Amino acid sequence: MLTRLSAVVVLMTAVLTGTAAAVPPPPPNPSDAEISASRAEADAKAARVGELTGRLTQAESRLQELMDEVSYKRELANKARVDLETAISEAEAARRDAANARVEADAATAAVEKSRKELDDFAAASYAQGTTVGSFSAYIGAKSPEDLLARAQMLEAVSASSLNRLDQVTRDQGTAANLDAAARAALKKAEDKQAAADEAKKVAEQAQQAAVEAHSAQAAATEALQSDKDAVERELAAARSAVGGLEAQRQQYDQWTEAKRREDEENARRAAAAAAAAAPKPQAQAPRPVASAPAPSGNRVQTVINRALAQRGVIYAWGGGNYNGPTYGVRDGGVADSFGDYRKIGFDCSGLMMYAFAGAGVYLPHYSGYQYNSGRKVPLSQMAPGDMIFWGPGGGTHVALYLGGGMMVEAPHSGAVVRISPVRYGGIMPYVTRML
Repeated sequence: MLTRLSAVVVLMTAVLTGTAAAVPPPPPNPSDAEISASRAEADAKAARVGELTGRLTQAESRLQELMDEVSYKRELANKARVDLETAISEAEAARRDAANARVEADAATAAVEKSRKELDDFAAASYAQGTTVGSFSAYIGAKSPEDLLARAQMLEAVSASSLNRLDQVTRDQGTAANLDAAARAALKKAEDKQAAADEAKKVAEQAQQAAVEAHSAQAAATEALQSDKDAVERELAAARSAVGGLEAQRQQYDQWTEAKRREDEENARRAAAAAAAAAPKPQAQAPRPVASAPAPSGNRVQTVINRALAQRGVIYAWGGGNYNGPTYGVRDGGVADSFGDYRKIGFDCSGLMMYAFAGAGVYLPHYSGYQYNSGRKVPLSQMAPGDMIFWGPGGGTHVALYLGGGMMVEAPHSGAVVRISPVRYGGIMPYVTRML
């Protein structure tokens, strides 16, 4: 019976031209005991891989924490830089006020001296007449009643003028004293503003130093993480290789059995359908085209999102970006300098938000902590496209723009570019800021 069946198979193979090549001979089929031993070894390797994968996840989480810490220190330095510029500007204005007050005080002092001189001249003239200018001796020598009347009127005018001069001296002294006090107050204000500027500069330097130290810690953690990752990948490769062996041979044998079954079924189908082989096959109906979703209508939120997305691929530059687009970064004395950010034209996280929202007529300050308090607070669970998402205390670590669908656009850190990323929930603030 087996011989006749084999002959039929050979005959069908010879008759049916155009079929695929015959399945090759079967591969080795290992025993169940060999397969069990191979599976036990694979399970042990899989458990090791799982353990190393967990360690890798923890290491990557720690690396992200360190990166967030570096970002927070950078934004503190950004804040101190903004505060420093404001303090210097206010100090200069106070010095100008002090200088103006001093000029007015000097002018008042000069008026006092002039009034005193006029009063002294009047007193000297009175003394030269013997007693006072208004004495009886002034009437001696009058040549007519008209002359006598004119002298009386002159003496009355001189007396009134002396009293006016005395009053003017008193007023000028008071004005000079007031202006002098104003000058001293303005100067004190200038000194206070300068002290504030110096303190802001010190805060900036401390923040920059903290960023340098945080970067050193991050670099060490990154190196350790890379070493762990390499070890994980080597052990994972070894585990996958060990899973091969006998279990892989059994899998290959099962695949060969399935291929042989399909070959036999195909040959039988071709033999049974030989008469109808020439019949035309029904044409499959072409799928109906699906209408594309309408593009979102233009609005201020979409304008903000489009402006941010248009900057994808632009290099990160700490301190870079303004309302008009990317700019050169600034020196920070450490992390950003090590990446050469001050030589790059790009955005940092808050600079990208400045540019995006300027397109809708909203002008934000260049510090994520200030941007966090620039609009309405909305719970994180209710965030919508166009909202700003923040990380770190007071939103001072990082900021990104929410796009919807769990995605955001951001300028992440030195060495990276503006990109679209999934929303990261580690260290995220419980509220987003809505400007529009």
